[in-house]
Amino acid sequence: SAILSSYFLNEKLNIHGKLGCVLSILGSTVMVIHAPEEEEVTSLDEMERKLQDPAFVTFAVLLTVVALVLIVVVAPKRGQTNILIYVLICSLIGAFSVSSVKGLGIAIKQVLQRKPAYRHPLVYILVGILVLSVSTQISYLNKALDVFNTSLVTPIYYVCFTTTVVTCSIILFKEWSSMELGDIIGTLSGFCSIIIGIFLLHAFKNTNITWSQLMSTVAKEPSLP
Repeated sequence: SAILSSYFLNEKLNIHGKLGCVLSILGSTVMVIHAPEEEEVTSLDEMERKLQDPAFVTFAVLLTVVALVLIVVVAPKRGQTNILIYVLICSLIGAFSVSSVKGLGIAIKQVLQRKPAYRHPLVYILVGILVLSVSTQISYLNKALDVFNTSLVTPIYYVCFTTTVVTCSIILFKEWSSMELGDIIGTLSGFCSIIIGIFLLHAFKNTNITWSQLMSTVAKEPSLP
């Protein structure tokens, strides 16, 4: 998205931004390779039990409170000047949309197996949560894109959203409980690479350095004896 926006939206992407994009892609690849296997959930009853887990309920309440504070108190005052406000709202709410999609996917699978999943009240709760969370995400993501550079909003949103979703999956599906140490280190290393890439993309956005300027500077450096 950052690369395409530099071509189609005429947004600047300097050498730091390009290196940041490369690091983000490499970090994402490492994360996928070492990602934990998701715990198999085959029925809505199992999904309901997981959603009622005290750890997940605490996590969901905390996300809701923080998101409401950002929406009601912080966003009207600082949303137009701080890129993280709108992005954090989208990212926090995104955890609910991912969980809802997971549950609805199980419901659709049961319907295809000719099971009366549509009678389960959890289906309609998940649909309501999904509609509310997705509409909120779209609204605040559009606000962020209206005010800030697309090549900055999208990667920062990617990091924040990934952090929230991974945390949600850890709590809801206990994905990390069966991971080996090497996979844990690989996943964390990949995520750190993404963060470093986003830092390069964001911190040096106003630095006017091109690849040709960098090469010419290197060419002018005196050679060592």
